[in-house]
Amino acid sequence: MKVENDISVPWGTLTGIRPAKVAEKLLVSGISTESVVDELIQKYRVMPDRAVLCVETAQMALRVKGTLAPRDVALYVGIPFCPTRCAYCSFVSNSVEKSFKLVSPFVDTLKQEIEMMSRLVDDIGLRIISVYIGGGTPTALPDPALESVMTSLSQSFDLSGLREYTVEAGRPDTITEQNLEIMTRLGATRFCVNPQSMSEKILSAIGRKHSPEDVHTAVKLVRQTGAALNMDLIAGLPYDTLEEFQQTLDIVLGLAPENITVHTLSLKKGSRLMLEKTEVPKGKKPLMTDPVAPLEALCENVGEMLENASNRLRACKYSPYYMYRQKYISGGFENTGWSLPGYESIYNICMMEELCTVLAVGGGGVTKLVTTDGRIERVFNAKYPLEYISMIEKMNEKVGRIRENAVSL
Repeated sequence: MKVENDISVPWGTLTGIRPAKVAEKLLVSGISTESVVDELIQKYRVMPDRAVLCVETAQMALRVKGTLAPRDVALYVGIPFCPTRCAYCSFVSNSVEKSFKLVSPFVDTLKQEIEMMSRLVDDIGLRIISVYIGGGTPTALPDPALESVMTSLSQSFDLSGLREYTVEAGRPDTITEQNLEIMTRLGATRFCVNPQSMSEKILSAIGRKHSPEDVHTAVKLVRQTGAALNMDLIAGLPYDTLEEFQQTLDIVLGLAPENITVHTLSLKKGSRLMLEKTEVPKGKKPLMTDPVAPLEALCENVGEMLENASNRLRACKYSPYYMYRQKYISGGFENTGWSLPGYESIYNICMMEELCTVLAVGGGGVTKLVTTDGRIERVFNAKYPLEYISMIEKMNEKVGRIRENAVSL
């Protein structure tokens, strides 16, 4: 018998990053989908729409898990450089303009780590099924540096078992016909173009230097390569409104990307929004301020944004395929990846649901070893480019730690 959910937070008593794991365990136990939804609502006090979302993403994770062989792994490459730093961002990244002198030694160090990691993969007999180059903004690198890194990857690793190869181009203003040619020639099959918003005012408020027109240009260039396209949006940005967020979503849907990831703004420590002590309004309506004044307003009707986005995406044949939560996320909501059928990102699913080992090279990379008995061992790279460059002497030691723990994969 169903009971009314009397808890006003979307995820009830579930506080973890990966709520789909709870649903996965219930589904594996053999109970029906409807019973899993009911248990999430009644036992964990999850709101009904979130319970359904949780089960849908759990089902996708289990489907992908069923396609993985025991020695399958993903490879992450961290490029911690960006053109500028966004107001909401706390990722470890350096401005290429300010840190240009670090690019060359960073690339040299990364190529050495790639070579060391490739020997480990060969020795242990692992198969790479997914490559994800992230950051930062990898396409912020000068073309020769980007080409050098991707050439090193293709020459060092056996990539014949790849099911996807993603580059998080991210900033539309870093995407050119030239670097797309380099990336597709060297194996990339998916690109992320992340407008976050299609409002000039909001883009300016969050420190993005690209324009809505840049997004259209970047998408056109990506389409010419034949690669799959992912686009990211953020609900709850400064000065955003429900109407403007809907307009952004409608524009992005008109571009027909295979994936759309809808993030919820997270007020992260170290971000400019937090450092400047941006005030989050308590009312139900967005608090607007003079756009030339310091940032003081965040949109609060995030729940309506997400609900409308869900309805619109489903109507356009997109389905949720992975989902995760973060600390300090607006309204206690979640980030959700939506995909057209057959275009789900294997890397995103495997990383978020910890389905297989993810080997990481590059700045800020975290190798996550998923053992046969369910344990997860993590090995961290240095976060900042200068620190990463200086760790070259200890690189063999770090790869050796991975080798020791990888015995139980």
